Amino acid sequence: MATDALRSLWVEPRPTNPPATSAADWALVAAFVGWAVNEAVLRDGMAPAPVLLIATLAAVAPLPWRRSHPLPAVLVAFGTLIVVDLFRMATGTQGALTSSVSATLVLTYALFRWGSGRDAVRGLLVILTWLAITFVADVTTLTDTITGYAFFFFAAALGAAVRYRARIRIRDIQEAKAREREQLARELHDVVAHHVSGIAIQAQAGRAVAATHPERAVDALATIEDAATRALTELRAIVGVLRDARHSSLTPQPGMADIEQLATTGAAQPRVEVTLTGELTDLSPSVAAAVYRLAQESVTNSRRHARHATRVTVQVTGETDHVRLTVDDDGSTGSPHRSPDGYGLVGMRERVTLLGGTFAAGPIADRGWRVEANLPRAGVAR
Repeated sequence: MATDALRSLWVEPRPTNPPATSAADWALVAAFVGWAVNEAVLRDGMAPAPVLLIATLAAVAPLPWRRSHPLPAVLVAFGTLIVVDLFRMATGTQGALTSSVSATLVLTYALFRWGSGRDAVRGLLVILTWLAITFVADVTTLTDTITGYAFFFFAAALGAAVRYRARIRIRDIQEAKAREREQLARELHDVVAHHVSGIAIQAQAGRAVAATHPERAVDALATIEDAATRALTELRAIVGVLRDARHSSLTPQPGMADIEQLATTGAAQPRVEVTLTGELTDLSPSVAAAVYRLAQESVTNSRRHARHATRVTVQVTGETDHVRLTVDDDGSTGSPHRSPDGYGLVGMRERVTLLGGTFAAGPIADRGWRVEANLPRAGVAR
């Protein structure tokens, strides 16, 4: 088991897109340098100034690059400190180093958070080498030695834990998007299948009456043209959307008429109010289904997660080129509005984006939470 764990760590790739160096990194460097200067001036029993300067710079200077180049930062810092401690041992230099050397804990954390598995193993060997040398250069008790090792192992474990948690979150987000793509593709598939079935029926009818009633054949051709145009529009939306045919559903897809069924009456809390305005009769079936799904998910989230909510309002407005959905609740601000798996908003955003729309969700200034989506009537994916 231990061998498998080490092999897994060795082949672990670097996390993608590490944060760039920011002003906060330079502020961290300044804080450690200020700490070192203050300690060198006020504390007795310190090592000579040149030794303090080199040790402090070795520990602090690589900090801004700890995420983009974790292994080089560790090698520079700990390699220099090893040289400093060997020099102190060889020359008999007395005095302690500044506590700002503890910046190496940050580098250790960053190595396991942002480095590859190979980087982590190689860097850990350098860190352990330095620890073995520095506890000889500065005579310490067994308790202090154990505590020192514990701090560095804790920093490494924390970095690895945060790394794996971030990876799991990214995986869950991708799975949420994939589920939404699959559901959307399934709905689009059903719509296209409906249009194609109509085309086939009309073609058969036109062929049957073409010889005896040519004018009726022309009408059939017009119907076929309209159905084909609608099918092509839906096919544009399905491009790039993955679908697993094994999970196809034969139930009718919901539409605008189903949104009104989300409204509630009576004493049930929160009360759901639905308002439909504007032109909503000529929407793409995929857009109509998406508006319903978004409204349904938003209402469900408000019922589950909006603390002290008494009312949820669903407003759908049909405009010339777009249809706009707004769902508000009056729950306490700061309530988490997520589905049970924690990625409901991710799925909703993915569905809207696939249909070429825009999506926003967040707390309202005074009280409550708002979900707002704006979708093109044709539902053509970007």
